Amino acid sequence: MRRLAGFVFLIFLLGLSLIYLKKYGILIPEQKELLQVRLYRHKTGEIISLPLEDYIYGVVAAEMPAAFPEEALKAQAVAARTYILKRIKAGGLANNIHPGADICDDYRHGQAWASPQEMRNRWGLIDYYRYHQKIKRSVENTRGTVLTYQGQLIDPVYHSSCGGRGTENAVEVWQDEVPYLKGVSCPYCADPAPVQTVSLKTSKLNYLLKSMSAMAINKENRRPQHLPAKESAGLQKEKNLPSFVVLTFTTSGRPKIVCLNDQVILATTMRDLLGLRSTDFTWETTGNQVEINTRGYGHAVGMCQYGAKGMALHGWTFAQILTHYYTGVELTKL
Repeated sequence: MRRLAGFVFLIFLLGLSLIYLKKYGILIPEQKELLQVRLYRHKTGEIISLPLEDYIYGVVAAEMPAAFPEEALKAQAVAARTYILKRIKAGGLANNIHPGADICDDYRHGQAWASPQEMRNRWGLIDYYRYHQKIKRSVENTRGTVLTYQGQLIDPVYHSSCGGRGTENAVEVWQDEVPYLKGVSCPYCADPAPVQTVSLKTSKLNYLLKSMSAMAINKENRRPQHLPAKESAGLQKEKNLPSFVVLTFTTSGRPKIVCLNDQVILATTMRDLLGLRSTDFTWETTGNQVEINTRGYGHAVGMCQYGAKGMALHGWTFAQILTHYYTGVELTKL
């Protein structure tokens, strides 16, 4: 009888172990179907393979401050999971600069990613254990959840801060109409410092403007355009001082097309050229200095991370946050 009881107890423990392994995504021979993400690491130049949910954990830790509320972290986890799955499902990027990898850890190419050691270095040992559990819960509690539009995975772009102005239509930034990337209000953007100032000497700015000539575009045909002399003359206040005029604004009120001296360019081009935090900027010339004030941080399309923080603090769930920022989407369980 004791042997039978012992045998039953061992079977029970084995069952619990299998449930645990399945729940936390530990790769065992019977679970070879678990999706692996091939990640290129810029620091080492190597490609590592790791389970999907481990990858999502590293993205959330790198892309959103761990001090944010858990509902905001959950929203980030769902967006990150949708992003990489859409990329893998599509077969990766054409002309991938990292052959053999699905994605790299550079946010400019896709999504940032941090290893546990990098998290310890960033947070310190005590905060590491606190934030580690918090992010793990956020990822685990959204396991397998993705965003879809009409049954298809979406491109869940996100940015740090809209500065409280609200998000932007994708077509205003990338000239492509995307039905679920519409500008929406962002009433609780919690960015503690939405306005930043960049100061440049006019001599440096004039140098940059000369190098920008090849990027100047015409609103209609996207070819370089210079304003007629009689139109541009009134824009130049003083000799050698760069002039700046906003020609058109986006629907959210951000600059869209600007004139720098006699060059008509996209505000996104100006942002890239001058290294600005956003295209929501104003300009002021004082002496031999130009001061540019920017509001927000990022392209302003899709989910505003500081807005997600504010919503979470006001009692919004991760599902409510996501369906607010991505128009007409559904949360789907894989």
